[in-house]
Amino acid sequence: MQDVALGDALDAPNEPHMGPWGLRLLALTKGFAIAGGAGFIALVLMSLVSIIGRKLASAPITGDIEMMQMAGAVAAAAMLPFCEMERHHLRVDFFTTRLPQSAKHRLDAISHLLLGLVALLVAWRTGVGALSLREAGEASMMLLWPVWTVVAGLVPSFALLSLAGFYNAALYWRAAGSAE
Repeated sequence: MQDVALGDALDAPNEPHMGPWGLRLLALTKGFAIAGGAGFIALVLMSLVSIIGRKLASAPITGDIEMMQMAGAVAAAAMLPFCEMERHHLRVDFFTTRLPQSAKHRLDAISHLLLGLVALLVAWRTGVGALSLREAGEASMMLLWPVWTVVAGLVPSFALLSLAGFYNAALYWRAAGSAE
């Protein structure tokens, strides 16, 4: 199977191209991002219904702010892995413009590796936090929803972000070797 580059950032010259595993990972992260976007659309619609209900009938949706906070966090986290696979994170390359391409790729590999490690750490600690909240039986104030379920909903996105970071680190490291 031929390597394929997707997206405008990935079509830039000297950027490494994804192989078949990268394309599968990209598709998975895209699914997470679409689910996150759908979650935000649902939250906007729920918010509109609540605002209109509050203004016209003095009947807002109970716990609408809680739902916005909890679901918004899960939806936002779901978009991060796709951003990593598309390599659309902030990149400051002012000081590296004159470096050889192999050195730039090595630095990019290190940055993706660090992102992967931090995301793995966040996924692990978020999972531990969810277990702790479950044991404590903490619930949201208005809806009395168990908070641990929402926190646990963040873990898959951070784990996928970590996987995407590790994939990009390996991709750039390999590209650095072929650019020398």
